[in-house]
Amino acid sequence: MLDPEMPMLSLADLGVLRDVQVDDDARVVVTITPTYSGCPAMATMRADLQVRLRSAGFEDVEVRTALHPAWSTDWISDDGRRKLREAGISPPGATAPPAHGGPVPLTLLSGPRRVTCPQCGSPDTRETSYFGSTACKAQYRCAACGEPFDHVKEI
Repeated sequence: MLDPEMPMLSLADLGVLRDVQVDDDARVVVTITPTYSGCPAMATMRADLQVRLRSAGFEDVEVRTALHPAWSTDWISDDGRRKLREAGISPPGATAPPAHGGPVPLTLLSGPRRVTCPQCGSPDTRETSYFGSTACKAQYRCAACGEPFDHVKEI
């Protein structure tokens, strides 16, 4: 099952596929997690899963949504990150580790991202727009090769 917004990734590569349970030969329960609250691709993911599983012979298909723990770009697999680079999309960097048992510090400004060009590998890149082709991506341009590219935002 492919992600509708980044079709080079499976739902497993993206990390939104959380669990698959086959209760008997005719029932399957799939649990997915949205990449962010209000993600418009969730309805398509759910419908695609139902169609694909029914065409595979499952009569009773349930797709559940799990909101906890919240999805993180850290859940994108190494293979998924490779596929993004090969498609000309800069994969996200690592997110900050969670706080230990206390409040989470909040800042209104993010620090500069270190984004590497997926075309030539240069770190000399500039953000041209925080808003990319989808809500989870920003647009960048490489100063070394001049190519524009999308970058998956760290969440």
